[in-house]
Amino acid sequence: YYSGDAGHLDQDGHLIYLDRVVDLLDLAGGEKYSPQFIEGRLKFSPYIKDAMALGGKDKPFVSAIINMDFENVGRWAEQKRISYTTFADLSQKVQVAELIRKDIAQLNRSLPEKARVKRYVLLHKEFDPDEAEMTRTRKLRRAFVETKYADLIHAIYSGAEQFITEAAVKFRDGRTATIKTEIAIRTLF
Repeated sequence: YYSGDAGHLDQDGHLIYLDRVVDLLDLAGGEKYSPQFIEGRLKFSPYIKDAMALGGKDKPFVSAIINMDFENVGRWAEQKRISYTTFADLSQKVQVAELIRKDIAQLNRSLPEKARVKRYVLLHKEFDPDEAEMTRTRKLRRAFVETKYADLIHAIYSGAEQFITEAAVKFRDGRTATIKTEIAIRTLF
């Protein structure tokens, strides 16, 4: 009997529920994946606050934009004696990228080969409701985020290893400045 649900059998023969069939998205090769399943599983990690899975008919693989959990990752970094100054600084540390990579690799083991996250970035800032990236109830505004970060997403899929972003900052005294941040684009093997 047809339930309208999608799933797959893992290596041990267990049925893994993914999502409703109507909520699956297609990749360039016709394979399907569930962005909500990937995002939800990534957020099980104590080190990941938010995640956005990327893919589509014009994209050959799944990638992810990750927001680290600053409090938990900061505590972890202090225990490991990793110095940092800001959210952006900590998010780009190689050790933090490796910490997050392990969580993504663990998720990938439960996914079909074509639905696995191949590349990811640790965003230099948190998704913010005040910037319309998510709702007040912390639901991603997928279309808005894809538009806002279109250049970063293009860099992920073009094979780039880094992306430089610029943001205008206005200080309380009225001065403005532009802050440049280099975002590493990581590949999972």
